[in-house]
Amino acid sequence: MSNWTIAGTLNVVPAAERTDLVAEPVAKALATITEPVGIVEIDPDLADTAEFCAAYSSPMSASANCVVVAGKRAGELRYAAALVLATTRADVNNVIRRKLDVRKASFAPMAEATELTGMEYGGITPIGLPEGWPILIDKAVADSPELVIGSGIRGSKLLVTGTLLAGLPGAEVVEGLAK
Repeated sequence: MSNWTIAGTLNVVPAAERTDLVAEPVAKALATITEPVGIVEIDPDLADTAEFCAAYSSPMSASANCVVVAGKRAGELRYAAALVLATTRADVNNVIRRKLDVRKASFAPMAEATELTGMEYGGITPIGLPEGWPILIDKAVADSPELVIGSGIRGSKLLVTGTLLAGLPGAEVVEGLAK
């Protein structure tokens, strides 16, 4: 297993050994990944990034958040996932809107995002998203040697590299995705 320096006080195990700690679509996707992926079990009440980092001594600069964005074009609803460092915000109104080729883009409603992804709100991750969804990854995320991301549930986090995320099906590294 990789020597994850960002795990803080948590015990990291290979994600393949603890698929009980991820959402079902994430477990299916993990089975296709050959790079090391770590997983840590956490208190679900501490899943939100700031609380997680404070409670487990993990650096905020190594956390990446995944948001589901939606927009319409010619009556067709289009979805994408955007992954940015927790210390930044996704540029939904400009960069993501243009990438989706829609007039107006916004965060997908919580119920919609969880139903479409099969993941829990606050745990949505780019690993295991619906086939065909674009995954927009900020360049700073792609360049990160170690990241903490969601696992599909609130009771755990995945540890991955930016290289792994940039290589996911449908992933596109976007300069300036985050502000």
